[in-house]
Amino acid sequence: MEVRVGIADSPRELVVSSGLTPDEVESLVAVAFKEQSGQLVLVDQKGARFVVPTTRISYVEIGPSDTRRVGFTSGD
Repeated sequence: MEVRVGIADSPRELVVSSGLTPDEVESLVAVAFKEQSGQLVLVDQKGARFVVPTTRISYVEIGPSDTRRVGFTSGD
């Protein structure tokens, strides 16, 4: 699962590869906006933690991971 978070006043977005389901990510986002801490915390598949203040979030896109294939294939 790939989660893209748009950050206000930033030309780049945060992209996190997560092992969570879309419903689990959506729940995390909803809870983050309701809590007083005001932080969305996402953990990627390698264990890295990303903390984003909810006041800076422009959008959250939840979708399948891009599977980019690199290399050569046989023409058979």
